[in-house]
Parts: sequence; structure tokens; C-alpha cells
Amino acid sequence: MSATPQRHRRTRRLALIAAAATVASGAMVAAALPAGATSGGGAGKSRTVDVQLLSFNDFHGTLEPPQGSSGTVTERQADGSTKAIPAGGVEYLATSLREARKGHEYSITAAAGDMIGGSPMLSGLFHDEPTVEALNNLKLDVSSVGNHEFDEGKTELRRMAYGGCHPVEGCFEMGKEFTGSEFKYLAANVVDEKTKRPLMSPTWIWKKGDVKIGFIGVTLEGTPDVVTADGVKGLKFGDEVETINKYAAELSKQGVNSIVALIHEGGLPANGAYNYDCNVPGAGAGISGAIVDIAKNVDPKVDALVTGHTHQAYACNIPDPAGNPRMVTSAASYGRLFTDTTLTYDRQTKDIVRTAALAPKPVNKVVSREVPKAPDMTALIDRWKALAAPVANRPMGYISGDIAGRGSEAPEKPLGDLIADAQLEATAPAAKGGAQLAIMNPGGIRADLAYKAAGDEGDGVVTYGESYTVQPFNNLLNVVDLTGAQLITALQQQVSGPVNGANPKILQVSKGFTYTLDMTRSGADRIVVDSVKLNGAAVDPAKTYRVVMNEFLAGGGDGFTVLKEHKNKLVGVPDLEAFNALLAKSTVAAPIAPPAADRITVVK
Repeated sequence: MSATPQRHRRTRRLALIAAAATVASGAMVAAALPAGATSGGGAGKSRTVDVQLLSFNDFHGTLEPPQGSSGTVTERQADGSTKAIPAGGVEYLATSLREARKGHEYSITAAAGDMIGGSPMLSGLFHDEPTVEALNNLKLDVSSVGNHEFDEGKTELRRMAYGGCHPVEGCFEMGKEFTGSEFKYLAANVVDEKTKRPLMSPTWIWKKGDVKIGFIGVTLEGTPDVVTADGVKGLKFGDEVETINKYAAELSKQGVNSIVALIHEGGLPANGAYNYDCNVPGAGAGISGAIVDIAKNVDPKVDALVTGHTHQAYACNIPDPAGNPRMVTSAASYGRLFTDTTLTYDRQTKDIVRTAALAPKPVNKVVSREVPKAPDMTALIDRWKALAAPVANRPMGYISGDIAGRGSEAPEKPLGDLIADAQLEATAPAAKGGAQLAIMNPGGIRADLAYKAAGDEGDGVVTYGESYTVQPFNNLLNVVDLTGAQLITALQQQVSGPVNGANPKILQVSKGFTYTLDMTRSGADRIVVDSVKLNGAAVDPAKTYRVVMNEFLAGGGDGFTVLKEHKNKLVGVPDLEAFNALLAKSTVAAPIAPPAADRITVVK
């Protein structure tokens, strides 16, 4: 449900890796030859060959260009200023990838998870079948699973991979059965608790002629922290480093020395521009987060790490345990970027050359909307839009300006306030639960609401398709009892603990609930306890309050473990229904204005 969780990571005692590192690493080719050199390659063959690796991550079924600020990337200019560039849309992604492949005899396209889940209505309404079809057309070769691949559970994930019509809703197109993915889904660290076997293939080997590269795919170990309990029922998620190292050894035994890990876990660059150099002042100096620890411990047998989950853009060099250069990349999200990397493959060692001179140098490239649309993708979108139109185009309400949600980097998001208000309004009546306040996880807000019309509905009109895109999970609202002390602890868990300490996850709150967040402090002390008030009165630690939240939060998701201690739960309507009910109260003459986002006072 959330885009950027951090979580418990077991202390890793992997010192032996470094001791054995130089034996297997491709970086230790004594005198790496430039591409085209003929020594040792056999008659008519060069010793080395360039293999193109195109990669992306966190697509989330975003077939059409994302609206609002979610549909731009930040570009750093030569003078140090930044510029927002419109980007994304599968019609443009297809064109960009196809152009990038031209002239490359050896080209692989890979992804690092969350291809589906949390998707806009065009894909989500049809359980992401349109997205899998689009990825097939993109000629995606392989992808790791991400946490959102488990939104609808393991059985539905298998259907995405292997095909078949939906078990409840059937086939969406007359006479057509969903065929599943043509690309390989990898889930090396996801084990079925009953069979003790990986849920899906742990590895896959790409071959062309005498060139072969192995792929290992893992999702974050903390997936159960960010997915509803039903989504991961019966599954165990293993440590990323231990899993990757295990399967790297297995690939090596099979004679596969060139290895790429696809990891649905990521980092946080020091700058949000896609072209920020995270290797200044030194290798990997400009990036933090979970992926740094992973990269520093993954076996040197692995030549490259393609990552995701944090929706950030970076192309870094984080040296492996032996000190050899190794690329770690992420291409933001929603198909706005892709990473283009040249891997120099040595036919004699069967490994990727990773000397200082020939280390892979990845480049993140913008999926510009100034290139021609891919006609086959336009036809795909039009076909599914026609099926969705009767539902998607229905007006839900009216807004007077852009209401930032996913695209906002502020702790308190205007759209978060609006969603929290909708949930409170839906459950405040005594018969509906008697809620006094609402809290909403920021990762559950999947888009902005844009004032400019996306279709023929007119500016300021919010369609069902747009509201669905904001809240696609269909989580039921839960109204529960929490003590004031538990409520304060929940606020403290936003900015402390193993999940949120390094990367705060600020809950969105309903009107009347206010407090101060002091970011000059550390950990739980960032919450100024005596500032926490409801309707102007200090929250009493000993008093009981009725609080509404979605079922994901009520289950302790996103590191809010205290919320599982609730009592007297009443299950309410789905979150989207509550949101649409609030929108429905607006009119053309009285549209909803963007909330001021003034409930949380932030001290920086």
C-alpha cells in the first residue's frame, strides 16, 4: 500500500563474502579488453560484446500519461536550476524503448517489480489484464515481483503470470481468454509456507548465441508490512541479501557468471532530479536507504542491481564487498523514465567486465511525450477505454483547482486532507461508527486530482475513473476505539521505529485534528506531544477516541503496529465510496477548493 517503507532488517554477518570476492567477480579480469577486441573469442568473434540492458520499475498499470505533478520528472539544468518535464504514458514508453533498441544486437528489457497493483482505473478495473498485455507488447523479458503484485493475493498473481479469466468476473472481452505474461516473473525470496518452495521461479537465464546472463528477482523482505494480510496469507518473505547470494551461487554452478539482481527495494537520492549525480563526492555518496545496505552485502558474483519501490530516480555506483564498481539503478515510477545500460560481456570469462574503465555506466532517460505514440499501444488503450467508459466517465464531483496528492512532497498533502475528511464524514454518525477523527496512510493516495480535463468531461470535473485512480484498493473503513496514548504513539510511529525512522511516513488527518511535527528533533521526539489536539482540546492519553482508518492501517500496516491494538471495531463502507460521497456534494457553482493543508505544523 505504501511506496516507501523501511523495515526490520536482520543484522547481516557476511564478512566471508569479501574474502571470497575476488575469485568470482568479473571486475577482476586482469586486463579487460575493449569491446571489439578479438583475443580469445574464437574465429570471427570479438572477445567482448556489448549487451544493452533496458530497465524500469514501479509501473503500477499507468497506461495513460499520469495527471498533475505525478506526470512530470524533475530535470537539473546546467546552471543548477530545475525544470519539470512532462513524461510517461505507455504509448511513449513503447516508442522510446523500441528506438533505444535499434542497432543493438544484444538487448534485454527487465523490470524491478510493481508492474501492476495500485493502478489507475483503466487497468485496475480489469484486474490489470490491460497492463500485462501492454508489457507483453513492450517485449519485457523479465521482472521481479513487487509488494503490489500481492495486492490481490498469490492466486491472482499466478493468474497474471499464467493466464486464465478472472475467477469471479470472468473474461472481460467476448471470446477472449487472458493469456498471462509473456515475460518471466521472478520471486526468489517468496516461499509458500506449505510447500516450502518459491512461489514462482527464482531465476531466469537470458541467452543469445554464446552470451548468457542470469537474473535473480526478489521483493522486499518487508512486503507483509505494506500489503493487507489477505494478500500475503500463506507466504514467507526472506532476506534479500541471503536469497540473492544463494541463487547467485546456484547460477554460478550452472556456468552462468554474468548475473543481474532485480530487487523491489530501493533508496533515497539526496536530490530529486532524475539526472542528479549520486556518485558525488564519491561512489554512491548521494544515496541512502535500504538499498545501500543490500548493495554493500550482495555477493560480488552479482554484476548489477536494478531496484525500485521508492519511486526515485538514480543511477549510482555502490561498490561491491570486494570494492569493485557495481551499478545500482532505479527509474522513478509510472513509466516516466527508463534506464539504458551497456554491459560489456567477456566471452572468455563469461562475465560482465567491471573494471574502472569498463564498468557499466547506466543512464536514466526521459519518456518524452514529444515522440510519436506507438500505434499498437494507442489501439490497446482505446479498446480497454471503450469497455471502461460507461463507468469511468461518470462525473463524481467538481474541484476549483489542482489538488495535490501523490505528486506532493509535503508531509501534509491537500488531497490527503480531503480523503481523511471524506472518511470522517462517512463514519461520524453514531449508526455508522461515531468516528471523531480520521487518519489516512500517504502511500494509499495514488495520484493527484487535476483541474484540467483529461478527456471530454470538462475542466474541474472529477470522473469516477479519476477518483478510482486516487484510491484504487477498495479498502473497507474501520471505526475503532483507541486511547489517547495509543493515538499519540501512532503519531510517533510516523517518524520512528524500524519501518519509518529513516523515512517518515506522515499520516493524513481530518479537520479538527492538529499537532506540531518538529523535524529538527529525532525519532519519536519529533511529535510535540502537548500540541496534539482534537477540536482545540488536548488529546487525553487516558481517554478513548473513535478513530476511522482503512483496514490496511487498522491491521498495523506501514509500521503502525499500535493501531492493531484497537478495540470495538465497526466495519464501514469502502474508502472509495466514502470519497465519492464527499465529491458528490460539490456542484459546478460550488466546487471543492484545494484544502489549505494547515493541520500539521511542521518545524524544519
